[in-house]
Amino acid sequence: MELSKKNLARNLDRVYDVIIVGGGAGGLSAGIYLQRFRLSSLILDKGKARSFWMQELHNYLGLPPDTPGRVLLKRGKEHYLSLNGDFLNAYVEEVVDEGDTFAVRVKVGRNNSIYPVFRSKYLIAASGIIDYLPPLEDMQNVYQYAGYNLHVCMVCDGYEMTDKQCGFFAGSEASIEEMVFNLSWFTPYITVFTHGLFEVSAGLRSQLQEHGYRLIETPIKKFLGQKHQMTGVELTDGSVVELETGLISMGSRYHNTYLQRIDLELKGGNLVTDKMGRTSHPRIFAIGDLKVGLNQVVVAAGDGALAATQIWRDIRREKGPRRWEENLKVSV
Repeated sequence: MELSKKNLARNLDRVYDVIIVGGGAGGLSAGIYLQRFRLSSLILDKGKARSFWMQELHNYLGLPPDTPGRVLLKRGKEHYLSLNGDFLNAYVEEVVDEGDTFAVRVKVGRNNSIYPVFRSKYLIAASGIIDYLPPLEDMQNVYQYAGYNLHVCMVCDGYEMTDKQCGFFAGSEASIEEMVFNLSWFTPYITVFTHGLFEVSAGLRSQLQEHGYRLIETPIKKFLGQKHQMTGVELTDGSVVELETGLISMGSRYHNTYLQRIDLELKGGNLVTDKMGRTSHPRIFAIGDLKVGLNQVVVAAGDGALAATQIWRDIRREKGPRRWEENLKVSV
C-alpha cells in the first residue's frame, strides 16, 4: 500500500519484518524479494534516487538502451506495490537500535511536516549517494545536461564517451589521479577542468602534459548546448572550450547520517558488509552505493536480492519449519 500522511497512522503500531531506507533499484529489488518471501516490508524513500537522473540505461540486461532510469524505478515500484508492500515518501532522520527492534524516525511532508516512528526487526540501508555537481550560479544549467551526455559514472558510461572530446570536471587532485588515466581507455581527447577549486601539483601537471591532456583552471561560467546535449563550456574569462561529452568526478556524499547512532564498520565512507550485504550489526544490511563495491544499478538490484534472501533465511531458521497440522491429528 502507498502510505501518506492520511493513512500511515494505522501502521505505527505494527512491527515490520524489514524496513528499507531508499526506493532506488536496490531498495525496490529487496522489497520485491521480501514480499515474495511472505515477509512484511516498508520502503521509505526520500525521492530522486541516483538512477532517477539517468536518461538512458545502456547497460542493463534485457532493457531497451533508451530506457530512462525513472521508468525502471516506476515499474519496480508498481511491482513492489502489487505484492502488498508498503511504500512511503519520507526522509529518514534517525534509526535507534532498541534491542529486538529498530525505531525509525522519519519526516513526512515538506510543509506542515509530521515525524512518525516506524519499527522493524531488520533494516536495509539502500539510500545511496548524492553526487556533487559543478557549483555554478545557475545550477539549472548543469541539470540540463547531467544524465544526458554529461555523465557521473565512467564504468556505466565510458562506452558513450568513446573517442569523443571529453571534459573531465574534477573536485580534487586525487580525482584526477584516480580517474583521468582510466578514462583514457575510452578516449584520449581529455580536457581537465578544476573550476579553480584546488591547486594541481607540478608532478601531476607534468603527467597530464606528457599525455597531451589539457588542464584548465579558470572557473566555468556556464555549460553550452541545446536539447540536453552539452557542446562545451564558457569560462569566466569569456573563452569557450568545445566538447562532445563530459564526466563529472567532484566527489559525493553518502546518505547514511541516520545510522550515526549505531556503531558500524566503515571503509572510507562505505559500510563494510559480507557477501550477502550484512553489516557489522547482524540485523542491518547495506546494499548499492552505500556498501564497498561497484556503484551500478544492476549491482544494486542484485544486492537487494541477496540481502532479502539472507534475512528470509534468518527469520525462517528462527521460526522453524511449518507443520501439516491435519496429518498430526490423532484419528479417533
